[in-house]
Amino acid sequence: MNNFNDFHTVKNLKFDIDKLQASLKQLLKIKKYDTANGIKNFAAICLNQIPGDPDSIKGNNARGVYWTKPSSSKGEVVRDKNLDETLYTEFVKDFEHTYFKEVYETLKSRFKIGRVRILLKEPRTTLSWHRDPEPRLHIPIITNPGCMMVIENIAKHLPADGSVYITNNVKYHNAFNGGEENRVHLVACLTDYKF
Repeated sequence: MNNFNDFHTVKNLKFDIDKLQASLKQLLKIKKYDTANGIKNFAAICLNQIPGDPDSIKGNNARGVYWTKPSSSKGEVVRDKNLDETLYTEFVKDFEHTYFKEVYETLKSRFKIGRVRILLKEPRTTLSWHRDPEPRLHIPIITNPGCMMVIENIAKHLPADGSVYITNNVKYHNAFNGGEENRVHLVACLTDYKF
């Protein structure tokens, strides 16, 4: 029997998937994905920033700290830089005309959130096996049956139907796209959520 305790569907909260997909198209006309200074298989667009600080969403600030086990002979190592998620409170002005602004305000009214990003996982790519400092909220925008999120030894597909999911990213996990089209999620860092 599968145990999906590390994947929560948020009840009584659903967004319009058609508006999310249309807003993604609008967004991509304004901004390209940030690859955190050329990191392979990482791509993000930050929707919020530290007030008055556009550099807070560039380069490695688009990625943030995580822990990984690079090999069986090495212990856990820390990668990238620590960020204070609670400082990310200003929605990026260039995106205010999109549906993402409404989504952001709704999420902010229900959760304590840090960075909110649009994350791309290209076809036939995966993230590293890692853990994050906090749980994450996911809203799949584009997906396919070959997209899975794996937390420890449990894999789950998150459909793009406007649903909102919370995942236990403080445990070791990854996400992969085994399909032939992009996987795009809106992902928010949850600064005080407990599993």
